[in-house]
Amino acid sequence: MPAKRKEKERKKPGKKGGGAAGKKLWGGRFTERTSGVVEAFTESISFDWRLWKYDIEGSIAHAKMLGRQGIISKKDASLIAKGLCEIADDIEAGRFSFRRELEDIHMNIESALTERIGPAGGKLHTARSRNDQIALDLRLYLRAEAANITGLLKRFKDALVQAAEKNADTVMPGYTHLQRAQPVLLSHHLLAYAEMADRDLARLSGAMKRINVLPLGSCALAGTSLRIDRHFVADLLHFESVSDNSMDSVSDRDFVIEFIAASALVMMHLSRFSEEIVLWASQEFSFIELPDAFATGSSIMPQKKNPDVAELVRGKTGRVYGNLMNMLTIMKGLPLSYNRDLQEDKMPLFDTVDTVKAALGVLSEMLPAIGFKKERLQGTAEEGFSTATDLAEYLVRKGMPFREAHGVSGRVVLYAIKNCKMLTALGLDELKGFSRLFEADVFDVLAAPASVNAKQSYGGTAYSQVSRQIRKHRKAPGR
Repeated sequence: MPAKRKEKERKKPGKKGGGAAGKKLWGGRFTERTSGVVEAFTESISFDWRLWKYDIEGSIAHAKMLGRQGIISKKDASLIAKGLCEIADDIEAGRFSFRRELEDIHMNIESALTERIGPAGGKLHTARSRNDQIALDLRLYLRAEAANITGLLKRFKDALVQAAEKNADTVMPGYTHLQRAQPVLLSHHLLAYAEMADRDLARLSGAMKRINVLPLGSCALAGTSLRIDRHFVADLLHFESVSDNSMDSVSDRDFVIEFIAASALVMMHLSRFSEEIVLWASQEFSFIELPDAFATGSSIMPQKKNPDVAELVRGKTGRVYGNLMNMLTIMKGLPLSYNRDLQEDKMPLFDTVDTVKAALGVLSEMLPAIGFKKERLQGTAEEGFSTATDLAEYLVRKGMPFREAHGVSGRVVLYAIKNCKMLTALGLDELKGFSRLFEADVFDVLAAPASVNAKQSYGGTAYSQVSRQIRKHRKAPGR
């Protein structure tokens, strides 16, 4: 069954998977049925259903611990684990219907379990609360998705490095203030984004350490009087550590905020790259040819070839920024410990994960298919007096103070503008009119390729430096 169809079926209410309508697992002290309006307003199953795999994984580990500790019988623990595996199979196959009146993923699964195996299902929730249970589900989910995004980010970085290798000696104009500044190598430009990707990978790695902490066993907020073994559960679920404070454990969402913040930076970098794709694909720049498979047309203008992929990445960046502000706002006024406001953490988190994965995926596919117009790039680099700094540095090497050399070079540029000439078209006599230090070798520094390869400082744009950068990234693709 197609995945999309499965997801739709999982969300539909049905006969399987829930208890009697209106009967709540927490309803012992209540005498009135919950209002339908309240059920509709407070339910979260319409979106937290996607945590089912992690809810079941955590529940199986919890049941094993309860059985091992003698809090429930090993027979009941085994029965619970078997029932949960069967529920997982039904959800995976699209045979399970989630029920809104059961509120959330936890109650839907627990209710279905009790229907299947009887009273033993009611023992699963011993020594835990939905408060520490959802904290566990989120951490398991985010641990998996952060690893997925890390893999996609490495793939995007690899596409950048491959494009840099393919265009290793292509010269292009470098910009400041979106004005032509100095010639650089296209490979150097692309590798700047590889450096950003490295920082993104480092941030995700750091966030992962704070995600990978077990909260289960904190219960509602105070822990439990039952003799549980939280470290055993941590080992089963491959958590590196166990949370130290039960109140913090159930109310902490720093790890969600940190992940979204790291994701916002990923999207910011992708948006900057996308903006350059939009510019370079325009006729005004005409630096690249977008592949037809990654462009769209106009419904009215037949000649159009629009960079919609890059524009959408740029636009979707705002969604992730909004998700970050959403989470910060949710958390800013919450007293300890758990508050129902925290139900609202899932939509910004899920949307961030989906958006980042989609953006990285499509750009990684598009980048290798972009055609770079090498002659146009180098020709543009030769224009606009972009080697004026090289002219000044030439004079510095002849003994002139840089500030004086800067002024001389500026006057040469002004002269060239007034006479409609490029720097490379000026004669030696014309240059000597500005300084007697100019000699015939000055023309060796005025061409864009010469300018590029003169930038031998560490991290510069010279071919030798860019080659070193490529080797570095190839040696440590997932730094």
